[in-house]
Amino acid sequence: MSGELSKTVWRKKPMIANAVLRYGVWVLVIAYLILSGKDIKVDPRRIAMGAGRIGKLFSGFFHPDFISRGKYIIEGTLESLAMTAAASFFSMFLAVPLALGASRNLVPKWVYVICRILLMIIRALHVVVLSILFVIMYGYGPFAGVLTLMINSIGFIGKLLAEDIENINTEQLEAVRATGANWLQTVVYGVWPQVSTRFIGLSIYRADISFRQSTVIGIVGAGGIGAVLDTAMGRYDFNTAGAILLVIIILVLITEYISSAIRRRIV
Repeated sequence: MSGELSKTVWRKKPMIANAVLRYGVWVLVIAYLILSGKDIKVDPRRIAMGAGRIGKLFSGFFHPDFISRGKYIIEGTLESLAMTAAASFFSMFLAVPLALGASRNLVPKWVYVICRILLMIIRALHVVVLSILFVIMYGYGPFAGVLTLMINSIGFIGKLLAEDIENINTEQLEAVRATGANWLQTVVYGVWPQVSTRFIGLSIYRADISFRQSTVIGIVGAGGIGAVLDTAMGRYDFNTAGAILLVIIILVLITEYISSAIRRRIV
């Protein structure tokens, strides 16, 4: 008998134990990918053409033109900042009552269910879908953009704030209730002191996100720097597009740094 101990190599058990079934699944996945490629009409010539345009776009990125369309770049940038500020301001106030209503430890069940459903509906609608709806309703321009960012921000802040309210210290809440405080007094003295810092942090973080989204929704006509970028891209003016992209990147970095610094000081 050999003095060496036999080594047993451990192998992870496959998700599908049956080998035939396992390889059959792989065959189906590969077949699905091939059929999907045919369905979306993957054309090597179009891919090559797109690669050439990307080269021109990158060339414009490294040779930006801030002069010829400078006026529109400045106006679009200021418009995006104004849209972000307005949407953030109004969403901060409108998200609070919705968050309170979506907290099961503060309201009756029927109020909780209604508010939760509203939050689910708001969060289910993508920002681009919302912007298209508001552009159809109110036409092109920053007003549709403000409404889009505001509704999207309400869903974001309301959902996270409601979860924070449900996780507050119940002893402090019950202590306020024991004094005979009504519902509003309970919220002001028992709930708000525990979540106010988190609320401010969420609002600042959401404002940072809103500015980034304002550059996207402008492409569908909701105003801002995105609309200027869409116009430049439509004209194949890649030098101006490169300048706009640089402005967007710089502003995103600045707003992210500022929001992070403020949140660090608060939290």
